[in-house]
Amino acid sequence: MTAPEDLAERVREGDLRLHELEDHADYDTAAEARRILVERETGTELEAIGDYAFPAEQADPNIENMIGAAQVPMGVVGPVSVSGGAADGEHYLPLATTEGALLASVNRGLGVIRSAGGADARVTKNGMTRAPVFRVTGVAEAAETVEWVESNFEVLREAAESTTSHGELLDIEPYVVGDSVFLRFAYDTKDAMGMNMATIATGEACEIVEAETPASLVALSGNLCSDKKPAAINAVEGRGRSVTADVVVPGDLLEERLHTTADAIVEANTRKNLIGSAKAGSLGFNAHAANVVGAAFLATGQDEAQVVEAANTITTMDAREREDGTTDLYASVSLASLEVGTVGGGTKLPTQSEALEILDLRGGGDPAGSNADALAEIIAVGALAGELSLLAALASRHLASAHEDLGR
Repeated sequence: MTAPEDLAERVREGDLRLHELEDHADYDTAAEARRILVERETGTELEAIGDYAFPAEQADPNIENMIGAAQVPMGVVGPVSVSGGAADGEHYLPLATTEGALLASVNRGLGVIRSAGGADARVTKNGMTRAPVFRVTGVAEAAETVEWVESNFEVLREAAESTTSHGELLDIEPYVVGDSVFLRFAYDTKDAMGMNMATIATGEACEIVEAETPASLVALSGNLCSDKKPAAINAVEGRGRSVTADVVVPGDLLEERLHTTADAIVEANTRKNLIGSAKAGSLGFNAHAANVVGAAFLATGQDEAQVVEAANTITTMDAREREDGTTDLYASVSLASLEVGTVGGGTKLPTQSEALEILDLRGGGDPAGSNADALAEIIAVGALAGELSLLAALASRHLASAHEDLGR
C-alpha cells in the first residue's frame, strides 16, 4: 500500500486518477487524496470539509468518492411530551438545520403542548412499498397476470421473505394501465426504513411472476411506489409509517403563551393550510411540517430525499367550546408517509447514532419495529409543535418580528 504522503504527492502531480485511489490507500488516505485533487482542480481550500470526526471506513456503505463531511448545526428541542403506541414520556428531539428560528419555534410549541398535558400519537399504518411495472400484450394478458398474482399471494410472499430475516410481505395491490401491469408490494420492515429490503424482496418475487404469467418485467420500480416524489398515492394509501399526533390546548394557555385565540388559529389554518393549499394544488395541507421532518432526518440518519413524501401532511385545527364558555383548541397533524428507521443506512454513522441515543431509540426495538414506531410518533409531535407555533405567530401577526428578534 502506498504511503499517505507519497499518495498525496502523486495526486498533486496529476500522476494518479480519482478511480485509481481505492487500489492505493486506506479509506482516510483515499479521502484525503481526493480532497487534494479537488483543491488542485478547483483552487478551493477544503479545510472544514476535511475536518471530520469519524473513520472514513465507517461511511463506506453510505457514500462513494468521499472527500470529507458536511457539517450541519445540530440542536435539540423538548422535551417532547408524548403518549404513543410506542413512544411514552418525555424525549429530547435532535434537529439538524441551517434555518434560524426553527428550533426556537418548535420549542415554543412543545412548551405549550407540555403545559397542556402532552400530545397523543399513534402509528396507524405501516408498509414500505415497491411497485414494479410489467409489459403485457394487452388487457387480456393483464387480467390473466392479475388473477394469477391474487391467487398465489402465499407463493410470492414465501419468495419475497426468503431474502430477509426481518421483512414481512403484507399486500400486493395490482394496477392495470393498458398493456402495463403495476404490482404495488407493501412490507412490514420492522425497525429498518426498509427501501433496500423491499427492493431485493420484490425482485425475487418478480422472477416468479415472469415465470408463471405472460408478463415481462420492465422496471423493478415503476414509480407507483412512489419513492422520493410527490404522489397522491402516498397521501392516500400511505408509505412507510402513517402517523397522527394531536393535542387539546386550553384557551387560557393559548392567550397566555401564544398571545392568540383558538378561533384565530382555526381561521389561519383553514384559510392558509386548507384553502390556500387546495388553490395551489398542494399534496401537503400544512404550514411547514417538512421543516421538522427534514431536520430530524438529517440528525438521525434518515434518507433526506424522502422528506418529499413526509410533506404529505394534513394539519387540522378545531375550536372546542367548554361548558363554562371558554374555547379550547384541538390541533392535529397526520403524516401519511413518514419513512423512518432506527437500524441500517445512515443510522449507523457516529453522529446520527449518537442522536438516536439521545432519543434512546438506537438499533432494533423490542418488539421489532417499536423503535421506528416511537421515532415516527416523536417526530409527529415535533411537527405538531411546529405547526402550532407557526400558526399562532401568523394569527397574532408576530412572525416577522420573531425573526427580527432572533437576528435572522
